[in-house]
Amino acid sequence: MAILLSAANLSGADNAKSEQIDYAGNIWEQETLTDGFFGLGDGLAESGIELGLGVTQIYQQNVRGGISKHRRAGRYSGSYDLELSADLGKLLGIEGGSLYMLTEGKWSKSGGIDTPSVGSAFGVNGDGAPRRSMDVTELWYEQVMFNDTFHLRIGKMDLTGGFEHHGCPVAFDCSSYANDETTQFLNNALINNPTIPFPDYGLGVAVHYKPTKLWYVSAAVADAQADVRETGFRTTFRDEDYFLYIFEAGITPQFDSANGPLQGAYRAGLWYDPQPKANTDYGDAGKSYRDDAGFYLSCDQMLVKENADAEDSQGLGVFFRYGYANSERNDISNFWSVGFQYQGLLEGRDDDVLGAGFAQGIFSDKASTSYTDDYENALELYYSVQVTPWLNISPSVQYIGNPGGDKTVSDAVVLGVRAQMTF
Repeated sequence: MAILLSAANLSGADNAKSEQIDYAGNIWEQETLTDGFFGLGDGLAESGIELGLGVTQIYQQNVRGGISKHRRAGRYSGSYDLELSADLGKLLGIEGGSLYMLTEGKWSKSGGIDTPSVGSAFGVNGDGAPRRSMDVTELWYEQVMFNDTFHLRIGKMDLTGGFEHHGCPVAFDCSSYANDETTQFLNNALINNPTIPFPDYGLGVAVHYKPTKLWYVSAAVADAQADVRETGFRTTFRDEDYFLYIFEAGITPQFDSANGPLQGAYRAGLWYDPQPKANTDYGDAGKSYRDDAGFYLSCDQMLVKENADAEDSQGLGVFFRYGYANSERNDISNFWSVGFQYQGLLEGRDDDVLGAGFAQGIFSDKASTSYTDDYENALELYYSVQVTPWLNISPSVQYIGNPGGDKTVSDAVVLGVRAQMTF
């Protein structure tokens, strides 16, 4: 329709044909499918408002092993993300103030393949969720102060979303190469550390202090009983007042190379969760234990940079995570993961990304579930092909060792493909 309307304004048929061809060529080069909502985005940006819409669609199938030999039918899932950010300095004259809102919707067939087929304790689809038409999953206000060294964020938020420092995502348990299920790994163990009891998106307060480019500290308090489907006021201010406390400190060094600085990030964090947690296999059946605590490490480092252009991210980067949680209160007491990402590995495919990662969770011998094996492994390999700047297709394969920590279940192989579109 847009092509016909554009061509109709020209005087001759030849001109109309030429305009159609030019437009059809440009659609494969523009950053978004609608070219910024057909120009509306540029006008809003001048006023301080940015709007974005992305759609992710995933198909997965367990082709070997898992908990069921007869229910290996593939499963389709999808989601959309509608983002709105507002610069309140431009809009209302509030210098350093901004507002962010994220609206999400999910759809899936039979809740994914984990429950009926794979049986993974981690989960093989980090983007999968029960069907929901629309939820406001994040809505927070941020104030930047003291020459951009101090950030205060308050509202309904995702603690794993974090901030940006020296070109790196930081605070909390972030990673440059393993943190986004829509563009990177799909297995939950390669998105965030499962030993950290991150609550559902809910009300909280987070602060981020970066006195220099080299180091930072962050801290947050969030509703430990949050439900992403609600505003957060009911679980925050009624019944028990349980809050997760988390603190992270890190450095973000840049190492010299022939093609410019190699960016790194090295993070360490502590968390505390006062909620009572039950481990029925430890001591008295049904006994609960309060005051849960643990720590974690997360680091990523670019090792090879292909080009000297500071804006060019082609090259090889690696990541590592470790987490510890109390075995009396948590099913997974130790966790580690490692992997790499290479952007632009193939000649002429500068924006394609190859990623590989391995994760292992060690089950507590005092866990609330009777695991018959000590661990679960997850190995994932994906290759993201940039078809256009607004469309990426990512085939992937996952190998799940000891699914669900059950010795009677054979290792599973999960094949999948993801399409991510930006409108």
